[in-house]
Amino acid sequence: MINWSQIKQLEEDVGSEDLAEVVTLFLSEVDEAIEGLETVASGTNQEVAEALHFLKGSAFNLGFQEFGDYCSVGESQAHAGDTSEISMSEVEKLYVASKEVFLAELPNHCAVEL
Repeated sequence: MINWSQIKQLEEDVGSEDLAEVVTLFLSEVDEAIEGLETVASGTNQEVAEALHFLKGSAFNLGFQEFGDYCSVGESQAHAGDTSEISMSEVEKLYVASKEVFLAELPNHCAVEL
């Protein structure tokens, strides 16, 4: 669910203190995006693709692999003009589950204090 090697690399690149800031910003921005998913779901295919693109990029940057993969597939489907297979509730469910695992296991992988 979480690509911990991505997190370790990010910690090596920016340091533990800056990683804490990145994590805090990521969670805040994605929480906000998740809250707006129902509105996005009723929008155009382009709006759906853009929302999922943002979530995908955020997810992969912070190692939320399964969540990012789902958003990537949904983004491709939206670009192809078919959003019928995209479940915004599944997007939210995967994010919530990933976030829970991430926050619970982060202290075991990095020297980050949130």
